[in-house]
Amino acid sequence: MIDVVVTGVGLWTALGDAATTWSRVLADESAIALRQPFLSMPPVPLAMIAKRPAQPDALLTTVAKSALGDAQLTTPLTTFGVVVGSSRSYLNRWEAMARQELSLDHWMEALPCELSGQLARVVGAQGPVLAPMAACATGLWALFQGYLLLQTGQCDRVLVAAVDAPITPLTLSGFRRMGAMATEGCYPFDCDRNGLVLGEGAAAVVLETREAATSKPYGQILGFGLSNDAYHISSSRREGTVAVAQQCLQRSGLQSEDIGYIHTHGTGTRLNDANEAYMIQQLFPQAAVSSTKGATGHTLGAAGLVGVVISLLGLKQSVLPPSVGLKRPEFDLNFVGPHFCCAKSVTHMLCSSFGFGGQNAVVAIAST
Repeated sequence: MIDVVVTGVGLWTALGDAATTWSRVLADESAIALRQPFLSMPPVPLAMIAKRPAQPDALLTTVAKSALGDAQLTTPLTTFGVVVGSSRSYLNRWEAMARQELSLDHWMEALPCELSGQLARVVGAQGPVLAPMAACATGLWALFQGYLLLQTGQCDRVLVAAVDAPITPLTLSGFRRMGAMATEGCYPFDCDRNGLVLGEGAAAVVLETREAATSKPYGQILGFGLSNDAYHISSSRREGTVAVAQQCLQRSGLQSEDIGYIHTHGTGTRLNDANEAYMIQQLFPQAAVSSTKGATGHTLGAAGLVGVVISLLGLKQSVLPPSVGLKRPEFDLNFVGPHFCCAKSVTHMLCSSFGFGGQNAVVAIAST
């Protein structure tokens, strides 16, 4: 097996860029506020970057350039592979075209795969270009595909990104009709949690083989667990979370007791949090646990990679991020408190994502 490491990161959430997001999460701050981006719809809690809904391509370019700069790489990067995951892609433009607010002349620019093609053109990449979609597990699927490109020798460096700008009338209406949206804020694993809060965001990482690494790595990607419950259009199965975590451990050469920290999917919905808590109780009762969606909102297809970047920042600084918004835990887990904690003893961690349709993804990361 080839050692795959992360040498650069980029992040943009409703809290700010990577440095600002990290410092505000550690300060137990939240970007969630009552917002009304569309006058025809009532105000709802949202984590928005600005007063107007964000554009996915702008977020994507920003985090990609940040990750490349962090890895001390300059364009053009002709031998690079590019993987961009998004569960919504240009949905905002399709909705605008349906309302006749945007000309149909722009339809080719709004194809779901166009974000990855656009990024390849921005950085001058001529290697493989991929555009995975796997609901809220998309970010980790993008990371896996980038990892696989290196493992199979398709290229020696890959730019992996995930982005979602989900503040659109259709997305808001759909989640509200489902009864999945919170009425106040996002409180993952809390007794008073009542739903998710949509958030805008993007993340990017530079993956390199250890031999080709141009700068000191943040951490090493060890392996993945990837599965689908094949059960329901939106609900997940409790056993699916356990099975995918076990698969990740096996493929990463780890034991349950090796895991010191888990950055959870932790959306604040009743079922998702309960299923994930069950998995942790069964396999990782010793691990420190947190969710940062109480700070950033749920960035859907970008959430998994956002969690990976936050975890890597914690690994680099030997600090674990707190569970923002958690006041009264419903589950007996080792939650990271509001003042965070030292992570010098943490050498292995997991990041998890669970999406509609029973899409399950877990990645194992090691310190370097």
